[in-house]
Amino acid sequence: MSLGADPRSTAGLYERKWERFAVNRQGMLMTVGFDLAAPKLRSCKLIDISQGGASFVVSTTIGLPLHYYLSVVGVASRIGCAEVYRNDSRIGVQFIKEIDEELLHTIVRSDYFTGGVNNTRPKQEERRYMAGVERAGLGSAAT
Repeated sequence: MSLGADPRSTAGLYERKWERFAVNRQGMLMTVGFDLAAPKLRSCKLIDISQGGASFVVSTTIGLPLHYYLSVVGVASRIGCAEVYRNDSRIGVQFIKEIDEELLHTIVRSDYFTGGVNNTRPKQEERRYMAGVERAGLGSAAT
């Protein structure tokens, strides 16, 4: 502990270094073996992303190494990843090199415009036109 530091101060202890953005994007994981043969591809579903890392879900983690490249569908770049945690099919990674803000916003904006995050919410019950008043259907005469 450094001199002058207050041991009771917990400011910043649980704060993240980068702001996380919830997304619902399809991605691909590319692994390259020691033999440098053809890379192996595996699909994933991106859950959230920040400048320094991301989390996603894969169908299976069998044979998945701890380092690989992440490609987001619709974005022409590969991001080097080092795995931080693995809980069942959910994986959290730290990017080997932070991505720039422009790439991050491209991923988040394209998810917003395609309605990715909004599609995960359950549909709300249809609102009625006016409480106590029914709308007449097309071609029907109201008497």
